[in-house]
Amino acid sequence: MPGMNLTREEARARAALITVHSYDVELNLTVSDTIFGSRTTVRFSATAGSSTFIDAVTAAVRSVTLNGTELDPAKVSDGVRISLSDLAAENTLVIDADALYMNTGEGLHRFVDPVDSEVYLYSQFEVPDARRMFAVFEQPDLKATFAFTITAPEHWDVISNATTPVPVPAHPGATTWAFAPTAPISSYITALIAGPYKAVRSELTSSDGRVIPLGVFARASLMEHLDAENIFTLTRQGFEFFEEQFGTPYPFEKYDQLFVPEFNAGAMENAGAVTFLESYVFRSRPTDAMVERRAITVLHELAHMWFGDLVTMRWWNDLWLNESFAEFMSTLAAAQNTEFTSAWTTFNIMEKNWAYRQDQLPSTHPIVAQINDLEDVQVNFDGITYAKGASVLRQLVAWVGQEQFMAGVRSYFAKHAWSNTELPDLMRELEAASGRDLSAWSAAWLETAGVNTLRAVIDTDESGVITSFAITQSAIEAYPTIRPHRLAVGFYDLDESGSLVRVHREELDVAGVRTEVPTLLGRQRPALVLVNDDDLAYAKIRLDELSLATATEHLKDFAHSLPRTLVWGAAWDAVRDAETPARAYVELVLKNIAHESDSSVVMVLLRQLNTALDYYVNPEVAAQTSTRAAQSLWALARGAAAGSDSQLQFTKAFAQRANSAEQLDVVASLLAGELVLDGLSIDTDLRWELLTSLAAGSRATEAEINAELARDNTANGSLAAHTAKAAIPSSEAKASAWAGILGGELSNLEQRAAITGFNRVHDAALLSEYVQSYFAAARGIWESKSHEIAQQIIVGLFPAAQVSEATLDASDAFLNTLGSDSPALRRLVTEARDSVVRSLAAQRADV
Repeated sequence: MPGMNLTREEARARAALITVHSYDVELNLTVSDTIFGSRTTVRFSATAGSSTFIDAVTAAVRSVTLNGTELDPAKVSDGVRISLSDLAAENTLVIDADALYMNTGEGLHRFVDPVDSEVYLYSQFEVPDARRMFAVFEQPDLKATFAFTITAPEHWDVISNATTPVPVPAHPGATTWAFAPTAPISSYITALIAGPYKAVRSELTSSDGRVIPLGVFARASLMEHLDAENIFTLTRQGFEFFEEQFGTPYPFEKYDQLFVPEFNAGAMENAGAVTFLESYVFRSRPTDAMVERRAITVLHELAHMWFGDLVTMRWWNDLWLNESFAEFMSTLAAAQNTEFTSAWTTFNIMEKNWAYRQDQLPSTHPIVAQINDLEDVQVNFDGITYAKGASVLRQLVAWVGQEQFMAGVRSYFAKHAWSNTELPDLMRELEAASGRDLSAWSAAWLETAGVNTLRAVIDTDESGVITSFAITQSAIEAYPTIRPHRLAVGFYDLDESGSLVRVHREELDVAGVRTEVPTLLGRQRPALVLVNDDDLAYAKIRLDELSLATATEHLKDFAHSLPRTLVWGAAWDAVRDAETPARAYVELVLKNIAHESDSSVVMVLLRQLNTALDYYVNPEVAAQTSTRAAQSLWALARGAAAGSDSQLQFTKAFAQRANSAEQLDVVASLLAGELVLDGLSIDTDLRWELLTSLAAGSRATEAEINAELARDNTANGSLAAHTAKAAIPSSEAKASAWAGILGGELSNLEQRAAITGFNRVHDAALLSEYVQSYFAAARGIWESKSHEIAQQIIVGLFPAAQVSEATLDASDAFLNTLGSDSPALRRLVTEARDSVVRSLAAQRADV
């Protein structure tokens, strides 16, 4: 991977030399199963006599022609870059090459559907992988027009950024599609999706009166499960909201949304041709949390059409602004213009939890991160870039007002459409619209790292009347910044029905280590005081002693989900920070989760329950605590309303933790249909979860897994089989999974599935022998594999379950061998190491 890097200085130097006008890209997708033909014609201006390079990751370069002069490919191409010297003021460059299909979810990914043996392709270019499909000046500030001409099998459909043209015959069995040029866009948002995809089509009318064609696509074998009308509804709601808020019509000519196989991320904001992972096509009953997550993702990618695609960052140090803005706007749109009115509750339990976790790692960084090269940015798609940035934007909106904020955004789009910008360009517009100087806010929130902790300090007289109320703010020594916060304080009391309801709300600005709140003096102290009510601020909170006692006893009694979720978050923070025992948190979850009404909150609480049980509980009692928790989860599943979302989630959670003979008997009976929960359908995906539970408990063999795969011979079935086989708790099964993961034959999602199964153990000692194997292999993996594949292995196989000082010592010894090399690898291992540090501290606190 080091040879694939590009530094910011190289990008700056290249941008100073050239201006790119257009690309004409001709691809022949009928060559073979491994390579395709790629011919690129680039027209660009340059400083006469200067030299530069173009990016082209190739299998072979047949010819390079610069301004009519043939260059020797052997001399100018190294398989990653092509050197260009003695440039003219105006240049035409033609590169004819062979490129490789990928199975890593990077570049042009090729997939064969096991159901019908059809081939499906899709591109994924962010951050630097357009160069795997065609020769390109791969950096976001060298915008140009792109015209794609694609030759492919005649029964395929071909989709790109421009409207799909009428194809013409090419040669027997093949057809050519010649797309019109795009508007000037960055290379990383260009796209090609090709194969026998099926589509459902509709349209909407934009705010400027244009009719925008809409398409929703999926593989033929998945189309029966595609609920396209739901996607269209969300899309229309998003268009309506964003066009009104941004004051700018949708900038592209059509809007296609394509569910593609073996996709690494949630989605990608290709201009007018957004790709999504296929998990969002629900072939079995999804949880309500997954339905909501899909909705947020649909809105997130649509927001990018303006912020990211129409106006684009100059360099990747402003990636945060792209992602934070889309994250904030998608949640705002969901809460204000869709059925998902509790979206801010989900934002708190998912995005903010992610941000708080990331912000407490040794690798934490300011929101405006220092991005020196591509390796830096590829590991920076993190909780700071997405979730902390979005949280800070929400606080800014609360401070300046939504209308003032959006007025600044409207001016920003009007001034910078189709161009590249930097953070100061946006800040100037926000300052002008709000009338506020944002320099101090920017310095405190965007240019420093770390998360503050807020507490209420309350004094009362004998009758419970408040005589002193202050909010204190603290920071850790490594990141000591004390920041301004716009927040609310909520007072909660029990009403006549026993519900915990808000009886007073005070919104204020907090600054410094102690902020007095005189407006609360003279009020009766309530049962519970909630700092950061409504979740406007980005900060950890701690409840005072009386409020904590109320919350512990009445957590289920909150009338609304958001304040309850804030208390859940405070409880989880305290466990992670080794301030409260993990077993107390386990008990809190198991006693209260049945009353939780929000599906996304239930999902996250169950994840956190698993983390507490697997990593934070005192190891002397961990096994019995886990068994008891599994039994409680089964009781919750049986007690849940028939057919409810909670019933489904509790059943899945029970299957994941089932480990005793009696519990595994229950799982086996559910799978066989001998035990029936009213309202619970044991559909295809749930069958796999139950079978994997049995495999992890030594109750299902590889032959039984193969039999289930024969029953479900699909892409999803194949992935589930990889997980189930790797979960078998034998040394042979783990060795086979390890060899397969490192062997390089698995696709991106097959590898991910195998890693998941490998780590699925009830006794972590089964994996202890792989600690040294991991560190012996890590550097070679990083240097020999693509970024996505390498990162999956480095993060996924780190021995986090081996919670011991010996694992820390092995980590440190490995890090010492790196020196200053491979900073991205160092970051990933350092972050993983920190999880062991935190687990050790939590286990010591669990007394």
